[in-house]
Amino acid sequence: MLSIVIIGAGNVATHVYKALKKAEDTSVIQWYNRNIKAIESYKNEVSLTKNIDDLKQADLYIIAVSDDVIGTLSSQLPFTDKLVVHTSGSVSLHDLDKKNRRGVFYPLQSFTKNADIDFTEVPICIEIENKKDLQVLKNLSEGLGCKHYRVNSDQRAALHLAAVFVNNFVNQLYRVGHEVTESKSVDFNILKPLIKETARKIETLSPYMAQTGPAKRGDKKTIKKHLRTLDKEIHKDIYELLTKSIKLTHGKKL
Repeated sequence: MLSIVIIGAGNVATHVYKALKKAEDTSVIQWYNRNIKAIESYKNEVSLTKNIDDLKQADLYIIAVSDDVIGTLSSQLPFTDKLVVHTSGSVSLHDLDKKNRRGVFYPLQSFTKNADIDFTEVPICIEIENKKDLQVLKNLSEGLGCKHYRVNSDQRAALHLAAVFVNNFVNQLYRVGHEVTESKSVDFNILKPLIKETARKIETLSPYMAQTGPAKRGDKKTIKKHLRTLDKEIHKDIYELLTKSIKLTHGKKL
């Protein structure tokens, strides 16, 4: 049985805790957060503490906090030679204090605190400093029912950057589409089957092969009409930039 202490109380920490409670051969023995009120609702399920000096002895410590405090917090841990991992996509493994055995356990997913998620669909990216600790994190991934991938820091940073494009930026485009439909009093829900189909396509096609639309076709008349229809300059800028990108990708004249 792998004993685990969770450090932090944000979206990732909360989802990781909930998943670990269901995982095989694991036991969350303690949850630390400086503001105990943030995790107080779990007091009947797990031992809580707001005092970092009171951390229990465990096999694994998972730091799931804001990127900019990972290094500082890891240096405050009151022990040495323990396996300590963080869950960030962009923070180096070497930002963790070297007094402990260092690793990364990065669940590559978008987490919203009150939105349920099937953790078995979350890929886990693993980075480890000591080979002897690799199997611990592999076993943990498998206990969660997750696929795991061993990556280095550069690969993890590239994945995190790519995730910003395919998640954060795409979601902002949903917001732009929502604003466009609202401006003409059209129900945005009409677009949801299209959104789902676009996502479904890349299960079997590359994004390159799945591309459609006026920019790929070189349909200048439609592109000009769309630009005239858009009211906000920022929306026109986004449209023109993405149109240019698609044209360059698919060999159309600019």
